[in-house]
Amino acid sequence: MNPSTLIGMFASMALLASVLFFTAETPQSFINLPGLAIVFTGTLAATFISYPMKEVVRVIRLVGLVFRRENTYTRDDIKELVDMSKLWLKGDVRAVEEALGRTRNPFLRTGLQLVIANTKEEEIIELLRWRIARLKAREQAEAQIFRTMATYAPAFGMIGTLVGLVNMLEVMDSAQLDIIGPRMAVAMLTTFYGILLANVLFQPIAVKLERRTEERLIAMNMVLEGISLITKRRMPSFIEETLNSFMTTYKDEIRESGAGSRPEVRRHA
Repeated sequence: MNPSTLIGMFASMALLASVLFFTAETPQSFINLPGLAIVFTGTLAATFISYPMKEVVRVIRLVGLVFRRENTYTRDDIKELVDMSKLWLKGDVRAVEEALGRTRNPFLRTGLQLVIANTKEEEIIELLRWRIARLKAREQAEAQIFRTMATYAPAFGMIGTLVGLVNMLEVMDSAQLDIIGPRMAVAMLTTFYGILLANVLFQPIAVKLERRTEERLIAMNMVLEGISLITKRRMPSFIEETLNSFMTTYKDEIRESGAGSRPEVRRHA
């Protein structure tokens, strides 16, 4: 499981536990199934109205990606590009084709197949950039669905609050607390559920998917750069160093951190 997701889940559970056990007479006072049904069902209904069926179903399947660590296999892609560049420089087209059959990156496979077909570099770059743009647009749209759900949930929470208040006002003259209390709970808890679902579930999932898209775009641009260098017949060592720059962590190019990093200046008499 993704460690940041795991930490977030435990933190949110700790927050809810503190609310339930330290601010309420009984934990059951924060549990109201009708109010939760209003928020959750209403949010799903509005989402299905807003987006096509196939998009909503595909996005629901993506929720599992948030809870597991996804490997982009960038190191493997770099190794494959460097190895294939060596074979390409030798003119061993058959060996390159055999290596392409073993790769699991369809984006890399498409680019090198175009190189083998002697396609112009400009046309290869244009096609691959179009595929990058298509993936970016599709995955950003998927994350946007969860952002939309994050706006729907508090709205349906307010709807549930209004429903609960109307029902409560109808029985105010009876002065029976056993009737007024449950209806007041629906009125208050639906807003709580709407805000909770929006900020603990839907919005974090959207951010997580957007970060996943950014990492995938970096990996695809790395492959694009490698294929461009192969078409220019650059040396494998140069290709490897260039592609490794996509994997380097942040480094301050101006000043080294830590005490004692300043070199000593020797004074001459």
